[in-house]
Amino acid sequence: MATSRMTVHFPCPVEQVWQTATNLSHTAWRSDLARVEILNKTHFVEYTKSGYATNFTVTACEPLRRWAFIMENGNMSGSWEGIFETAEGGTRIHCTETVNAKHWWMRPFVPGYLKRQQKLYLDDLRRELQK
Repeated sequence: MATSRMTVHFPCPVEQVWQTATNLSHTAWRSDLARVEILNKTHFVEYTKSGYATNFTVTACEPLRRWAFIMENGNMSGSWEGIFETAEGGTRIHCTETVNAKHWWMRPFVPGYLKRQQKLYLDDLRRELQK
């Protein structure tokens, strides 16, 4: 199992960061996604640009504070948690993602993949918030 942790600061209010990050109806800012299918209040599916699906189940949703979910696809299972907090001059998010590869040969690549995916997500979020 691999874990990636990142903490980033955004120079905007926590309400704006929360709304952007948790609004599954507006995900065009995500450079890695083609679309998100919302199944119900706690289940959604993300589709990459190549069409690969990952299923998500929300496990915690505390507005302006904490958003967490478990995720699974054919290659991995895991969890993600974002802690949102008001900080001087904006908002700080602490992201923790833990993934278990389903295939033994993928395990050496998972830590690097996680770091790249988290960085891409946070870079995309920063770009969207600067608009």
